[in-house]
Amino acid sequence: MSKDEATETLAGQPVQPAFQATEPAQTGNPVVAVILAVLLAGAAGLLTYRFKGDAPVWLLGAAAVFAFCGLFALIGWIGGIVHLGRKSRQIAFLEGVLNGLSDPAVVLDLRGRVVFANGRYVSLSSSAERARMVGVENLYAGYPEVSELVYRLAQAGKEGKAGREDFKLVAGSAAPGARADTPSWHSIFVEPVVHDGRQTHTMWRIVDNTDARMAQETAFEKLQYIIGYLDEAPAGFFSAGPSGAVEYMNATLAEWLGIDLIDAANGSVQVSQFTPAESAKLLSGVRAEPGETFSDLFDMDITAQDGTSIPVRVLHAVSFDENGEAGPSRSLVLKQRIGGRDLKSSGLAELKLRRFFSNAPIGIAEVDETGRIQSSNTALATTVGPIASDANIISLVDEPNRAAVKDAIAAARGGKRVPPQDVKFGSAEGEEGRSGQIFFSRMDEAGDDPASVIVYAVDTTEHKTLELQFAQSQKMQAVGQLAGGVAHDFNNMLTAIIGFSDLLLAKHRPTDPSFQDIMNIKQNANRAANLVRQLLAFSRRQTLRPEVLSLTDTLSDLGNLLNRLLGEKVELEITHGRDLGLVKVDVNQFEQVIMNLAVNARDAMPGGGRLTIRTSNLAEAEAAKVDPSLMPAGEYVLCEVSDTGTGMEKEVLEKIYEPFFSTKEVGKGTGLGLATVYGIVKQTGGFIFCDSEVGKGTTFRIYLPRHHVTAEDEAHEKETERKEVKPADLTGEGTVLLVEDEDAVRAFASRALTSRGYKVLEADSGVSALEVIDKHGGDTIDLVISDVVMPEMDGPSLLKELRKREMTSNVIFISGYAEDAFAKNLEENEKFSFLPKPFSLKQLAGAVKEAMKA
Repeated sequence: MSKDEATETLAGQPVQPAFQATEPAQTGNPVVAVILAVLLAGAAGLLTYRFKGDAPVWLLGAAAVFAFCGLFALIGWIGGIVHLGRKSRQIAFLEGVLNGLSDPAVVLDLRGRVVFANGRYVSLSSSAERARMVGVENLYAGYPEVSELVYRLAQAGKEGKAGREDFKLVAGSAAPGARADTPSWHSIFVEPVVHDGRQTHTMWRIVDNTDARMAQETAFEKLQYIIGYLDEAPAGFFSAGPSGAVEYMNATLAEWLGIDLIDAANGSVQVSQFTPAESAKLLSGVRAEPGETFSDLFDMDITAQDGTSIPVRVLHAVSFDENGEAGPSRSLVLKQRIGGRDLKSSGLAELKLRRFFSNAPIGIAEVDETGRIQSSNTALATTVGPIASDANIISLVDEPNRAAVKDAIAAARGGKRVPPQDVKFGSAEGEEGRSGQIFFSRMDEAGDDPASVIVYAVDTTEHKTLELQFAQSQKMQAVGQLAGGVAHDFNNMLTAIIGFSDLLLAKHRPTDPSFQDIMNIKQNANRAANLVRQLLAFSRRQTLRPEVLSLTDTLSDLGNLLNRLLGEKVELEITHGRDLGLVKVDVNQFEQVIMNLAVNARDAMPGGGRLTIRTSNLAEAEAAKVDPSLMPAGEYVLCEVSDTGTGMEKEVLEKIYEPFFSTKEVGKGTGLGLATVYGIVKQTGGFIFCDSEVGKGTTFRIYLPRHHVTAEDEAHEKETERKEVKPADLTGEGTVLLVEDEDAVRAFASRALTSRGYKVLEADSGVSALEVIDKHGGDTIDLVISDVVMPEMDGPSLLKELRKREMTSNVIFISGYAEDAFAKNLEENEKFSFLPKPFSLKQLAGAVKEAMKA
């Protein structure tokens, strides 16, 4: 493969970033480093042994130099590996960030070659049926409506400038991103990537604005719809600027006055044309303090084009900005006589307003200067709770906001503009209450009666709840996506470390001095693998092996281990529900959930206490009472884990499922315990809720969907029992095609299988694997072991190609991601085996042996 080809991909796969291409050279050849260290140290040892006490000083000095050189060579290699690991984590982090973008994004080097493309760009490029992953300029080549815009952006990117171009694709266009049945609008952004003062790459993003554009058009249509209602309303309305020019007039008022709507819309109509000079001067001469709004009622006559005088009542409002400049007026015009009747004396207008007041969907109340409610509608009682005959609006809100509400009433009554107040309604002792907003406006009374204040109460509880849930969901999703990406890359490295440790252990006896060192390397690698599994559990990307079981049996088996885990100070009580329903879970992962909760409970009871685990069935009617917005109704099996510990404050409770959040001392917790619990429960299809009270304890409630056994479950159980008998002899014979893009993983796996008697053919990508098959013949290959995520062609695509060539060889997929992440991309009923990374030599050999027998 040429250097140019190595920087590109086929549809769907990222490549190694160009700025990392030279990094491995810094670590040197690990085999040479180790051999050099061993030879130099050996030479020092032989010289010392040969001469023993009779060695001259210069010879002892030479031996010391050899020993130190060997030590320095080994230290240098280890330092290089650590440096490369740090760089790899940085690259993995950047890839996680780019993959977290919601828009297609691709990074190109200065020659226009792809160095990284996120998943959404891969999908967009795949829809264009390109044979190779290409940049945006080539992606839209052949589409005149886009290519010229992209060319301008490419030139800007080469000059180190950022740019943006917008374009529209007609419905049914063949261009990438086009929609089949509607037009689509898009934006393309290019930004230079600068490192150490010089441009090294350019980043492109393609944003689909169609939904936003359609929403704008829909909003515009609704606005036109509303304007249509306003035009046909049984009342007149107009808006005039400070100069008296009419900026808007509805159709009703225009009809009354005999004015053409076109004239009213183009600013050629003045207020003075249909009102007496005194009235026009009155309307335009209103004043208010900066930042406030003037509003008042005026009874006057307006004059139609034919000279007819129409008695009206005008509700006139004008807002003033911070500089005291008047804005456009909002003037509602009501006829005072309809069909010969005087509305002021007939009471018809008052009746209509009263009906509007009573049926309004928000709470409305008239209050006096002390806040005492004079009158209110039905919706106010629904919003704030029961209202007594002498109720005060101030006493209906929570204590911290009462002073602010009292001041707002006084300010509104004084004619000042008052901002809405965020409050809590109906908050009895110890209760949270409902969230709401209160708006205030002044209402002038007739004659000498003092002005009152109108209060509008809006219930915002549901809005606030959804807002918080959405924000938390977005945060957890973003962190989970990043954690999953990091975990996948670590699994590749850990596979190589664990694998080569197994190869070294096979060549050393337990009595060898280096045997314990190698064991330490493997044990620490396994600890790291456990940490990675927790990250994958939180991001819900781990591989689960669900089986149908009863929590009664699982918890009984776990009892002894929990007793040892909790110690003598904590009493364990397990209460099993009667006729407990079955669940379908990964038993190992469920045990991990219970143990994590038990450890946290133990740490919350330093002086001792009681941990209670309780199970029960939950009928659909009972489940519906939990929280329909968070958990759908259905049959569940409930597992409660309660302790009598210190409990948690509300602020802590809101963060307990966040990864790396811990209240324990430094070094006593990873902060992944509850994050792992949350991820496992959610990936299993369950729900988890927590109640805690400081000084009383904490209760976790886990709701798992109840499972009813099917014929498929029984068949799967028999198959599992058959596979549980592992072959003791892990050697074998046959030809294995090993497809893996990570050199270290491929080298370990090849040596491991060769040492077990298999003939191994190696390939570093799906395309290379097809070339190996063409060379050796598909009939000679007994088993294919393939990574899932690879450049040029991924594992599932390779399997499809093998089936097209009528190859019936069994396939084992190896991946750091969960099996479910790629199984959906395969043909229905396609059979394959799966070996999650990291794996040991024994696990690899066992999986191959089992696949060969199948």
